[in-house]
Amino acid sequence: MNRRRHPGSAELLSTLGRLTAQAREGAELHHARLELAEALQREMLPAALPVVPGLRTAARYAPARDGLDIGGDWYDGFRLPGGALAFSIGDVQGHDVEAAAFMGQVRICLRAVAAVVSDPGEVLRRANDVLLAMDCRLFATCTLLRVDPRTGEVESARAGHVPTVWATTDGRYGVSSDEGGLPLGMMPGTRYPVTRHRPTGAGALVLLTDGVVEGPRFPIETGLARVLDVVRRAPDADPDALAAEIMRVADSTGHADDAAVLVLRHDPPAPAPAPATPA
Repeated sequence: MNRRRHPGSAELLSTLGRLTAQAREGAELHHARLELAEALQREMLPAALPVVPGLRTAARYAPARDGLDIGGDWYDGFRLPGGALAFSIGDVQGHDVEAAAFMGQVRICLRAVAAVVSDPGEVLRRANDVLLAMDCRLFATCTLLRVDPRTGEVESARAGHVPTVWATTDGRYGVSSDEGGLPLGMMPGTRYPVTRHRPTGAGALVLLTDGVVEGPRFPIETGLARVLDVVRRAPDADPDALAAEIMRVADSTGHADDAAVLVLRHDPPAPAPAPATPA
């Protein structure tokens, strides 16, 4: 039996072919864009965090659900002259290429100033002045720590950032209430008070961005309480496992922002045994 082709079938097939080609081209462009975004984000974050006896660290980053899958959240860790370590976490407004580029500038600025200034509050003050002198159009929140691995002493300064969460193996825990200053890049002459803490035992200190604890489903106070519950139940957990568990809190917020978490696990050396008493 002969079948007659509908007069418009050729045009329909041609149109479908063009649409298929366009869809494939769009998918390839989207894939290339994601690969570029992921490569850019990898370059913006540290390849590794410093490792020293008595201190273990882990970090996680999750891209924004909207935009280019890159953003202004960051974490960092680096060695300082004299043997101390610096750790920072922060959040630049927005999650696009401009935010990622500004984030890179903030990280470099903090590293450069911290190499010559030991006080974390002074580091933030000078970094703020530098960013304002650059006529930056964005601002960044940030927490900066200076850690002495020999004593475990932590000096902390905060620029409008989310409080840190901590817990110890002897049952103490909390959300830091230290005073902070304005975000970086907002106002000249801003001062950043420093909080000093000397841990008395093993435990975990968690730095995070607001994308971890705040979203449409609950406010930041609820998110901080959930993270605190995770940390206080397992302050001696492996830092990688703890960071992964905390990021599950971020998944539950319904946020569209990027998110970062940095876990510092302090394990002080065991005290030396007392010398034997002669018989």
